[in-house]
Amino acid sequence: MQLDTDPEHDRSASMPPLSIRLIYGAGGAVYAVKEAAYTMFILLFYTQVLGLNGTITGLIIALSLIWDAISDPLVGTLSDRLRSPRGRRHPFMAWSIIPLGLGFIGLFAPPSALIGSDSLLAAWLLFWSLWVRTFVTTFSIPHLALSAEITSDYHGRSQILGARLAYMFLFSVLMPAVALTLIFQSSDGQDGRFLQSNYPVYGAFSCAVCWLFASVTTFGTRRYALPSDTQPLPPPRKVGNTLTKDLLRTLGNRSFRYLIGFEVTLMASYGAISALNMLVWTYYWEFDARQISIILSVPSLLAVLFVMLSLQPLGRRLEKYQLLQYATIGLILNCLWLYPLRMLNILPADNNQLLFGLNFVFMLIFMYCFLMRGIQTQSIIADITDEHEWEHGLRQEAGFFAASNFSQKFATVFGPLYGGLALDIIGLEAGMLPGTLDDSVLDGLVIAFGLGSLPGLFIALLFSTRITISRARVADLQRMLRERAATADS
Repeated sequence: MQLDTDPEHDRSASMPPLSIRLIYGAGGAVYAVKEAAYTMFILLFYTQVLGLNGTITGLIIALSLIWDAISDPLVGTLSDRLRSPRGRRHPFMAWSIIPLGLGFIGLFAPPSALIGSDSLLAAWLLFWSLWVRTFVTTFSIPHLALSAEITSDYHGRSQILGARLAYMFLFSVLMPAVALTLIFQSSDGQDGRFLQSNYPVYGAFSCAVCWLFASVTTFGTRRYALPSDTQPLPPPRKVGNTLTKDLLRTLGNRSFRYLIGFEVTLMASYGAISALNMLVWTYYWEFDARQISIILSVPSLLAVLFVMLSLQPLGRRLEKYQLLQYATIGLILNCLWLYPLRMLNILPADNNQLLFGLNFVFMLIFMYCFLMRGIQTQSIIADITDEHEWEHGLRQEAGFFAASNFSQKFATVFGPLYGGLALDIIGLEAGMLPGTLDDSVLDGLVIAFGLGSLPGLFIALLFSTRITISRARVADLQRMLRERAATADS
């Protein structure tokens, strides 16, 4: 298919139209499908259903995350340096669509012959985890970098990345919510979450969603794919040297270093939360699949709506780094009320509707603050690329987003490792059903939840206070870049 390379579709200083924001944002669903699989089902499926040891499962997921973190800057460098008539981003995105979908089928359908063998089952989980994470990376890193090529508008960047994150958050909760309602429903008195036969269906569902939304965003944004094969080719260097030099160059930016520190500590906390969320809802609060699907979906839908409604007015009044700080404070305060009330016996243990309502509010606040944080983080990175271009004469959008993703994923290695160890330490074993656990196990689950989340959030807040790139600074940078480009053309 011939790409539209009309000059009017170059990096524009205007706000992207709503249609482009929605089409571009659809790519966020791909990353969300992977996140939903690993935060909601993989630990539960492989430990409680298939019987794989919790520590081994956590270690395997952590190993795949380490590869995921390493592959991000590699893909970013390759994408930045690709010379192709179809641009630097779209070839990677298009090549990834089919294999990334197939990976979810393999992940959730291990052969029966492997069940009962920890070594074989662990090898299967590792192979398909590496497969899925590799192809999600080769799609998502170029997709992220494309945002800075679509628009250079200060608020437009927040809007277009907000659309991506809206899809990402919506599908990260809608995927498990829909699955809990339609795939994992109880059958003949058996909880569908503990039936092995349901998981291959979820894998096929994940595959279909990835194929659809990856195709929409890849082909729907093709007009922004400007030919890069006519640009000067950088001096040839070994990939390892190129990767190291490009990564060190991005870390030379002061604001970016503090942003990396912020993301590492906050995402370590998020990794622990996401690893234990499904287990806490299932065993501690004793919510059934229908209730969990509601808690996952409705508060998240409302949070996305509230963020989209408040993003522009808040963005006009506050700097991006200020919104980042307020969102982090909100996450901390939200972790300090619900679980302590329950552990201190202030909440009635037998009032399921009240507990459900309070968890609904907890999830709404969490999702609003987490989504607002994510938008500001990625929008600040897009702004930093202007500063980098002024200082070095290079645009390395993919390099910056890849370095950020590297730090996030390296931090989230903590989550599955922590979660797997926590399950073994507190004594939550395969086959245990809700309502059968001792109080010591339940209390241990909540203590593990708190210890894994709060320290990182406090450290992240400290890092956020050192990020200071402002609206005025970005405006000056873009003006100076235009002036330099005009001088070079003349």
